[in-house]
Amino acid sequence: MNKFLVFQSDFGLVDGAVSAMYGVAYEVDPTLNIQNLTHEITQYNIFEASYRLFQTISYWPAGTVFVSVVDPGVGSHRKSVVAKMKNGQYIVTPDNGTLTHVAKSVGIEEMREISEKTNRLKDSEQSYTFHGRDVYAYTGARLASGVIDFEGVGPLLNVEDVVKLPTFDSIFTDNSVTGQVDILDVRFGSLWTSVSREDFAKLNIHYGQKVKVEIFHEHLMVFSSELPYVTSFSEVSIGAPLVYMNSVYCMGIAINQGSFSKAYSVGVGNSWTVKFTKVEG
Repeated sequence: MNKFLVFQSDFGLVDGAVSAMYGVAYEVDPTLNIQNLTHEITQYNIFEASYRLFQTISYWPAGTVFVSVVDPGVGSHRKSVVAKMKNGQYIVTPDNGTLTHVAKSVGIEEMREISEKTNRLKDSEQSYTFHGRDVYAYTGARLASGVIDFEGVGPLLNVEDVVKLPTFDSIFTDNSVTGQVDILDVRFGSLWTSVSREDFAKLNIHYGQKVKVEIFHEHLMVFSSELPYVTSFSEVSIGAPLVYMNSVYCMGIAINQGSFSKAYSVGVGNSWTVKFTKVEG
């Protein structure tokens, strides 16, 4: 283990929840290197938590332990697990769909259910609503510090049984591909779609060419325009919309120095679809 412990949650930083998780981890080992992925996941949004792990984990070294706590089912019968990824990292999380994207992009080698008989903060047994502190931060710290090895987490689970959220498979016609708006580049309001660069490449659209973009909410079209496909925002005028490949190698839609999502009132999720069509001529 490299002693990197990375926290993600929907707790925000306005109270002491995240600090309590830090404190529990440092009580296990004060030499841990604790970092934050984010604590600004939209409340209860498991899909967003799954996506942010996918966006981030491949840039951390093998042996890093991630603790992701977006847990609307806390205290219920959902399992608490540690997934050993095929790249040598570990993710401590409720088994509620948080592993959806990384199971596909990285792959899960093994998964174990956390045994709370040994991997639970002392004297926390009567606390039912803060497993982030009492189970996940504690177990993550014990694993990252080497107090326990992976086998010490608890019993093996069948990797095939991991809970997965529905994702959108690209739909093709002869000259178009349709996906969904998965998530926002939050601070800048750009749309990040489910259409991968490989799927988009099948349209044979090159940088500098126009692509027709149609965005639908349910079945209602909310946006339709021909936009330039560019390598960077500065290739269009300030305030102009564009299509680009984002940092996770999927197709994005943005406004140069503006918020596309606010300008056109576009949301995210399976009710929001986007169609890219090659413009002929």
